[in-house]
Amino acid sequence: MAFLYMEAVVGFMIFMYFFETYLDIRQYKALKLPTLPKTLEGVISQDKFLKSRAYSLDKRYFLFVQKFVKIVMDSTILYFWVLPWFWKKSEHLVTLVGLNAENEILHTLGFLAGVMIWSQITDLPFSLYLTFVIEARHGFNKQTIWLFFRDMIKGMLIAIVIGPPIVAAVIVMVQKGSPYLAIYLWGFILVLSLVMMTIYPVLIAPLFNKFTPLPEGTLREKIEKLAASLKFPLKKLFVVDGSTRSSHSNAYMYGFFKNKRIVLYDTLIQQYKNDDEVVAVIAHELGHWKLNHTLYGFVLFQVLTLLHFGGYTLVRNSSDLFRSFGFDTQPVLIGLIIFQYTVIPIQHLVSFGLNLVSRSFEFQADAFAKKLGYAAELRAALVKLQEENLSAMNTDPWYSAYHYSHPPLVERLAAIDKSDKKEK
Repeated sequence: MAFLYMEAVVGFMIFMYFFETYLDIRQYKALKLPTLPKTLEGVISQDKFLKSRAYSLDKRYFLFVQKFVKIVMDSTILYFWVLPWFWKKSEHLVTLVGLNAENEILHTLGFLAGVMIWSQITDLPFSLYLTFVIEARHGFNKQTIWLFFRDMIKGMLIAIVIGPPIVAAVIVMVQKGSPYLAIYLWGFILVLSLVMMTIYPVLIAPLFNKFTPLPEGTLREKIEKLAASLKFPLKKLFVVDGSTRSSHSNAYMYGFFKNKRIVLYDTLIQQYKNDDEVVAVIAHELGHWKLNHTLYGFVLFQVLTLLHFGGYTLVRNSSDLFRSFGFDTQPVLIGLIIFQYTVIPIQHLVSFGLNLVSRSFEFQADAFAKKLGYAAELRAALVKLQEENLSAMNTDPWYSAYHYSHPPLVERLAAIDKSDKKEK
């Protein structure tokens, strides 16, 4: 029975591949529909619909291929014990560079270096095709090949700087052992999350994008007035040069306690000629804050993280589990990887549940913006976001229920219109 763990994991992965492919086919059929949903007729232009349809179908073809390659690769790696083979090879690599391979931290870092290189090589063709063929074909890609590779190299360098101390800390904690190991690991990740949330926008994000204060004007005045009316502690209001990489648009907020910041993509400002529509988008985002959605999400993530580490501590010393994946030793990192595979069924259920919660939050944030008097502007903003990003107009209900963290446009507009009718 010891050798059935890996087979069960691979079997479930393949099962989920076929299940998700079935949903993908349903979505493909929806995308192929030649007409808009009735509720969007007269709302979305025919030209935008046809462009959206072509873009969505191109991405669907791409995902069919990418997902097939991924399941073949992942199943092969597990079934033919590529991981234990590579773990042993990484030991030789560490020795070749003159380091002590018996040191688990050094051995693990050598293993991760190889995994990072392998991931970059296997992901690169898909990233290049998606960016410079599909995104470029539909007018979204704005970055040069030089900028693409520069971002990739920066990301690798950041991982090389940040990764080793984190890996070392986790290995030391597990090696020392404790009846409270799950709590220690959770506490470490909690502190790490808070630190990263603090330094990422200040030190890391500026390495990739330029953040400048939103210029003085009516838009800034309206956003600041809205924030003040909600007692939102807005400290900084930035514009990020998203247009250097893509013409997709967005907005987001971040920060702790009394130090909140809002970031607008320059593409969002360029696409919205009506300032009130941009303010409506911000009103929606502030709704998440006012309704404590961000806090709830953070707490839920911490609970799931604690449960995850609790499960890991229960099986981390299972020699049968390690042997089933081809390992005759029990390295800390490998134990975490194997455990991650074994809880894939639970992760799918959790992901589905989180999507349900997220969609509920989106409806609530829309309703919040509407109560502030931005119903018409929010409706127009959502339509424009859909048009400018060429998002899918026709969606399969099963596919969207399983995959979407945000409700489809049709459902969001229906919710706004429904609440309008109730008020009348």
